[in-house]
This record gives sequence, structure tokens and C-alpha cells, in this order.
Amino acid sequence: MAFVSQFARRGLSTSSSLNAKIQEVIVIGGGLMGAGIAQVAAQTGHKVTLVDISQQVLDKSNARIAESIKRVAKKQFKDDADGAGKFIDSSLANMNIATTANEALLTADLVLEAVVENMALKQKLFAEYDQIAPAKTIFASNTSSLPISEIASSSSRPDRFGGLHFFNPVPVMKLLEVVRIPETSDETFDAMVAWGKAMKKMTVDCKDTPGFIVNRLLVPYLMEAVRLVERGDASAKDVDLAMKLGAGHPMGPFELADYVGLDTNKFIMDGWSARFPDEPLFRQSEMLNKMVAENKLGKKTGEGFYKY
Repeated sequence: MAFVSQFARRGLSTSSSLNAKIQEVIVIGGGLMGAGIAQVAAQTGHKVTLVDISQQVLDKSNARIAESIKRVAKKQFKDDADGAGKFIDSSLANMNIATTANEALLTADLVLEAVVENMALKQKLFAEYDQIAPAKTIFASNTSSLPISEIASSSSRPDRFGGLHFFNPVPVMKLLEVVRIPETSDETFDAMVAWGKAMKKMTVDCKDTPGFIVNRLLVPYLMEAVRLVERGDASAKDVDLAMKLGAGHPMGPFELADYVGLDTNKFIMDGWSARFPDEPLFRQSEMLNKMVAENKLGKKTGEGFYKY
């Protein structure tokens, strides 16, 4: 009833609203992930507003997006300078930046949150946007580890809520996990899938399970590799070599953990172990905790399981 009353309050019909195509997009969070999503949206013909509270972050991201779009144009239009120029101009014309989402919310088809993995912050944002956005607007989170249903509980539109989990770097990685909660309507889910394909991503469907598909398999795998070394059963170097040559993986688990960041791995596992204390796959590692405490986070600090 609350959802229907929103339509009545804003003077919208349910049928016309639910069949709307996602064309105007707001991306919340001007970091690497948010900027990457905004770039791909702009270069695939969507009107996009990238929102961050910091103008400095937005300016840096906007400059980075412009340079990245130029590189894409150079690659896609090698012998077509005119085509490259049109692609750059149209893509940049689709891009907007703002320190508040309020104006863009009035006509947005989709609001996609890509801020830090903080449940309270995500809920606060969607609770505020819920009061401004028209009933047609779909809300989605790019979270990689937090429950979509819990984020959605802060809004009055659970049937217009889902997960859109991109992978970094977004302009390069082809996968998009499209996540539905029990309340997500078929129309909403289909619209998110169609938008993912319009973004030129390969989409996979998933329910609101911890880590969705990729991280649900990947994070426990990385942690089991850590436990293998922690027990003294093998060295990190040998585990990496074994998985590359024996399983055909492009990177070993410790190379990958260092690349992702050991603090990121620990953050996800801490959250899951707190929520599911009886799940042995989610138990913490003393070795990983110690390395993070010593700021050995991987490539970004120069040392993790390897030195860089």
C-alpha cells in the first residue's frame, strides 16, 4: 500500500512508470568504482550524474573519465578520426557532476550507490532520496558484501530495489551481477538486466546471498589459501604456482589478495563472520589480521604476502 500511495502522491500511473526504460542515471560516489560506472554509462548513451560531497574528488574523477574516454575512442576508432571525435563529444555531453543528487533525482530512472561499505551511510542516502525521487526511480547498490535487503529496508520501494555489482576496473571488466531481493518486482529486475546489457556488460542473475556469485566463491577461496599457509602446509609462492599451472588461474590466490588489498579481504570476512558465526568458511585468520594490523595490505602499501 505504501508503494501504491507514492504513485498517487506523485501523480504517476503504475503501468507507465514500471515500463520506463533506464536512460537517466545517478551514480553516488566519485571514487574509482563510481567514476568507472559513470564513464561506461556516458559512453553507452545514458545521461549520467556523478555525485560526491567533495568537489575536489569530482573534479579529479571528471578529468580521469575524460582521459579514459579519449583512450577508448582511440582504440575503437583507430582509422576514423571523425568517428572518434563524435564519440568523445557525445560521451562527455552525457556526463554531469554534482555535490548533491537533489536536482537530478527529480527525473532519474536509476540511482546506483557506490560509496564505502558502510551500512548506516547507504541506508541514510536511500532514506533521503526516497523522499525526493519519483516513484518510477529504481534504487540499486553496488555493494560487494552487504545484504541488499538490509540496505533496501531504509526505503519505501523494496519492489524497485536491487543490486548492480560491477567489477573494477569497470570500463574493462565485462561482468555485471544483477541481484534481486524477494520484494524486487519482475519489471524492476528486467529493467536492471536490460540496462546492464545496454552498458555492454554480460549479466548474471543472483539472489541476495552473501557475496552474490563471484565474491561468495572467491573470498572463501582466498581465505582457505591463507589458512593453508597459516598451517604450514605450503608456501604462498607454491600455492600461487600450483593454482596457476594446475587450475589454469591467471593469478594465484596470494597475488590476487595482494592486488585486491588484504584490508578489503579482511573487511568482507569480518562482516560475514559476524553475521554467520557458525559458518566455518567465514572464520577469520590470525595471520591475515596480523598483516593488516602491520599495514601490510598488498600492492598499495608495497608489501603483503609479497614485497613490491
